[in-house]
Amino acid sequence: MTSTAPDTTAGMSPRPEAQRRVLAVLVTSQILSGAGLAAGITVGALLAQDMLGSTDLAGLPSALFTAGSALAAVTIGRISQSRGRRPGLAAGYLTGAVGSAGVIAAAVADNAVLLFIALFVYGAGTATNLQARYAGADLAAPAHRARAVSTVLVATTLGGVVGPNLAAPTGDLADTLGIPTLAGPFLLSGTAYALAALVLAVWLRPDPLLLARSLDLQQRTENTAARTRGPGLIPGALTMILTQLVMVAIMTMTPVHMHDHGHGTAASGLVIAIHVGAMYLPSPLTGWLVDAYGRTVIAAASGLTLLAAGITAAAAPADSVTLLALALALLGLGWNLGLVSGTAMITDAVPLATRAKTQGMVDVSIAIAGATGGLSSGLVVSAAGYPVLALTGGILALAVLPAIATTARSR
Repeated sequence: MTSTAPDTTAGMSPRPEAQRRVLAVLVTSQILSGAGLAAGITVGALLAQDMLGSTDLAGLPSALFTAGSALAAVTIGRISQSRGRRPGLAAGYLTGAVGSAGVIAAAVADNAVLLFIALFVYGAGTATNLQARYAGADLAAPAHRARAVSTVLVATTLGGVVGPNLAAPTGDLADTLGIPTLAGPFLLSGTAYALAALVLAVWLRPDPLLLARSLDLQQRTENTAARTRGPGLIPGALTMILTQLVMVAIMTMTPVHMHDHGHGTAASGLVIAIHVGAMYLPSPLTGWLVDAYGRTVIAAASGLTLLAAGITAAAAPADSVTLLALALALLGLGWNLGLVSGTAMITDAVPLATRAKTQGMVDVSIAIAGATGGLSSGLVVSAAGYPVLALTGGILALAVLPAIATTARSR
């Protein structure tokens, strides 16, 4: 069969105009969802601590919405596999909006059980925010896959940085409406997720996954797969699992650590904003590095960066917002390096026929890792302190190195 479509071996998408439109819509939805994601991260642990009166379970909200994201990742993956990215992503964001409303209702009723259920549902927004990166790569040529993923990720930066810094203003708005102050950011989360769902449902046309299948991109790119493929499915998944676990554990307890040492929500919001910015803002550079120097090199760099983050957080004085911000910036950067390189490995390794379903299952593992990190973080801090948590997390991140090295030797 002959075709006049651009040759993917030259690093071009077979439908560049469709890819540009898809990326534009995804960027818009990611800006909105970034605000919803980051606002909840900022105060989730504080809200639980306030309602329960204990630090022991302060990591539970993070564990719950990451566990909820695991279930959502499976569902979104299956919907995307059978019906396309558009209905899968839109349904995920809408579910996250419902969860945000539930958190607000729980705070008003002072009902911890309802809070935990709502946080579980809220996790769908987190899963959808991550699943969107795969949609950016569906129509991308193999040589540009990491850069396509990074374009989607970097769009989260604007909303992700603005969201935490609106913690105090939305808290004031909540007071005006008779809602507990710490539930205020979830007003922003619910609105942002609902708008993101609307943008995708109306404008994500053509559906990138369905179009990719119709163009039979898998057949088109078989000749270049060996050149661009990283280590494969397992090392890609391991890289993202480890980076997610370490990132969530340290990130979750940093606002609690700051709060316990006299810092207000404005200070913790600033630190989380810097962290979220570092999670997404370097994405264009990371994507270029992954495509240029290979998946394994950048995956290894993620482990070393997370170690530096853990050491910095452990050594930072409790009253130093600057050093804690630096530690959280390194934490976000290490996560970014791991996510972009790991996503490229997964996308390279999985054929179009089963891609969405497999990607969803991988993200389940990532979410479970995040839930484990979030749940254990409060227990570790309660038993041994924040510095021990940070240093342990940094050392654990080094497990990326032998995993990648073993795979490289076996290929």
